[in-house]
Amino acid sequence: MKITYFQDTDTLYIQFRSVEISESRDLDEDTVIDLDANGQICAMTMEHAKVRTDIPHFSFEEVAA
Repeated sequence: MKITYFQDTDTLYIQFRSVEISESRDLDEDTVIDLDANGQICAMTMEHAKVRTDIPHFSFEEVAA
């Protein structure tokens, strides 16, 4: 998983899996999901990320099963 924030455009890109993108779908006017050949979500792009998320306070936590 890779998360990239483009400060100049206020765009958040989350790549869940590094695979070839077969299709992109608009969820709304500011959110796009990318799908692989099997229809599985492999990435998401979100515009206006500061307004829609708490991007300045991002944290990551992995919880053991």
